Amino acid sequence: MTATHNFTNGTGNTFKLALYDDSASFTAATTAYTSLNEVGASGSYVAGGGALTNVTPTSTSTTAFTDFADLSFTSATITAYGAMIYNDSAAGDPSVCILYFGGAKTSSAGTFTIVFPTADSTNAIIRIA
Repeated sequence: MTATHNFTNGTGNTFKLALYDDSASFTAATTAYTSLNEVGASGSYVAGGGALTNVTPTSTSTTAFTDFADLSFTSATITAYGAMIYNDSAAGDPSVCILYFGGAKTSSAGTFTIVFPTADSTNAIIRIA
C-alpha cells in the first residue's frame, strides 16, 4: 500500500473523492479521474470532489487495510449515484476504486455526507487479503 498509492497518513499521497450522476459508466478500463458525468458544483462541492483524510494503513495476519475519515459537502444540492476515489498527487490522477451507492443519494441545500465503514480487516473501504 505504498507503491503507486501511498496511503500513509501525513506523509503519503493526497486522495480525493468525486461524485457522479446516473450517466456515469465505469469499467476496468477506468484508470483515472474523469470529469465526465461528475455532478455539478454546489455548496462546498467543487469539480474534482473533496480531499480525503486517510487513516494510516495497518494489517492483521492476512489482511492489509486502510480507510478514510467521513467526508461532507455542505450547503449542497446533489444527486449522486456513485463516487471515485483517486490519487490527486500522482501523475494522471489514477483511480483507486469506484463506489456504487445502489441508487440515487441526494441532498437539497443541505449536507451530503460520505460515511466510510469501520477501519478494520473485514469492513475497511480498501482491503487486500
